[in-house]
Amino acid sequence: MLCQSAAQLGIRTTTVERSSECPAATVSHTHQEGDWNDPAVLRRLAAESDVVTLENEFVHADALATLESEGVPVYPSSECLRTIQDKLVQKRSLKTAGLPTPQFRDASSQQELEAAAKEYGYPFLLKRRRNGYDGKGNFTVNSPAEIEVGWNHLDGDNNPLFAEKFCDFQAEIAIMVCRSITGETVVYPVVETIQRDHICHIVKAPARISAAIAESAIEIAEAAVSAVKGTGSLGVELFLTKDDSIVVNELAPRVHNSGHYTIEGCHTSQFENHLRAILGLPLGATSLVKQSAVMINILGDSEGPSYPAGIPEALAIEGIHLHLYGKDKSQSGRKMGHITTISDSIDEALENAQKAAKLITFNRR
Repeated sequence: MLCQSAAQLGIRTTTVERSSECPAATVSHTHQEGDWNDPAVLRRLAAESDVVTLENEFVHADALATLESEGVPVYPSSECLRTIQDKLVQKRSLKTAGLPTPQFRDASSQQELEAAAKEYGYPFLLKRRRNGYDGKGNFTVNSPAEIEVGWNHLDGDNNPLFAEKFCDFQAEIAIMVCRSITGETVVYPVVETIQRDHICHIVKAPARISAAIAESAIEIAEAAVSAVKGTGSLGVELFLTKDDSIVVNELAPRVHNSGHYTIEGCHTSQFENHLRAILGLPLGATSLVKQSAVMINILGDSEGPSYPAGIPEALAIEGIHLHLYGKDKSQSGRKMGHITTISDSIDEALENAQKAAKLITFNRR
């Protein structure tokens, strides 16, 4: 989707992935197959690029720092990525900046988890410090018997972990913040995100919250992005607690699933503004085109080839914007695409998006 937005602006793109059978390869001008953590591969990419950017946070910061040391502009920077990649370091950085986060502590042993249980009570969360997403690096500890279960589930002997106090929230909300290399910053509407099995399922824009809460959330999100020295479009995930307070859950240093609705829903998408930001171009308006927008992720329902069914039926529903990513394999719970609807009624937008999403299936050829 970054490549698609780049083409719209006349920007040529080259991409690197470990496979040639990746979605971006179908829309980039050139594609290179290789390990993105290999400095030699990144140098080959840089040789064809004026600017290097990321669509995930799993590239080793040291590899990016090598490019920066050789004068290659990289956004977000290796410093930003290093801070965010380790979620414990991320939380410490946010806390140091005076931002509200759930209570947390390092957990380098099961004994420290027992101490966390005494401090936080049950349930509490056990999280991998690195490489966790869509809930894959989290485990909810509900009782003393689950401390060892959670430790083993996340392979605590080989993966650094930390513990976090459970946040009793009334809603999960998110904000896309775009920060330019010129210092200009724009903020998208506060959205509500609804999870299914720890995976973002529905995004509703705008969130049904008061203007005062929205203003507070935006202020915290902007400060969080500034604290990690982010550049480009960054996703800020927040909890709205039952007493209407805002707590930062985590940051994503990239265009984010909670901002996919912006392609049709806002005057300038998160993808276009990301490109504008890293190139020093003026940032575009982030307001909604209509009063509301809804995005629903289309998830794989089985394992096998990603042959989609139900496309004609889904497109027959008025106002449907269908995005299929062209992934070569379907897996249960894998994000295979998304549907966006825009409307003056959020209930109508949600109803139409849900109807269409139910019609799309994979691996039933």
